[in-house]
Amino acid sequence: MAKRAMGKGLSAILGDEVAKVNKVTDRGADKLVGSVAMIRLSSITTNPFQPRSNFDNDALVELAQSISELGIIQPITVRKNGMQFELISGERRFRASQIAGLEEIPAYVRLADDRHMLELAIVENLQREDLDPIEIALSYQRLIDDIQLTQEQMSQRVGKKRSTIANYLRLLKLDPLIQTGMRDGFISMGHGRA
Repeated sequence: MAKRAMGKGLSAILGDEVAKVNKVTDRGADKLVGSVAMIRLSSITTNPFQPRSNFDNDALVELAQSISELGIIQPITVRKNGMQFELISGERRFRASQIAGLEEIPAYVRLADDRHMLELAIVENLQREDLDPIEIALSYQRLIDDIQLTQEQMSQRVGKKRSTIANYLRLLKLDPLIQTGMRDGFISMGHGRA
């Protein structure tokens, strides 16, 4: 069994065949998918499906300082899109690496269509539990709309009770002023619903 390259550039994994791998059935996909490779930051674009809209600049600077001192502890996750890559998860690490002046970052490579990428990005962020209540509600609504899941299917997908999902979705019917207060942390989810 061939040993996978860990933390090497894509050329070490696939040579010149990198551009030809876009689907799981493509030649060389078995070498690329599931590999951790060093990828140039300039080859990575942010995730158009990112549910998080607020990134604390001070926290990013602190993370950049940590990365400068200790390096990246956990690789980001990207999907291959031609010769470019799109972030699935790890946008804070990606942004902090840019601030730190890195040229490359370790990345776990996946192949995913838009629908799968949307689901992966949202579920990854929901599992981290550091989204504000409105971001969570918008993420649930987007999965329901774009992937056409019922609340029950969503419940199974993200490991939350259906009633919890319904409560978050109700937040989207609140007055925008109350939603803003929840986003800014001035109003709790319970107070906002009341």
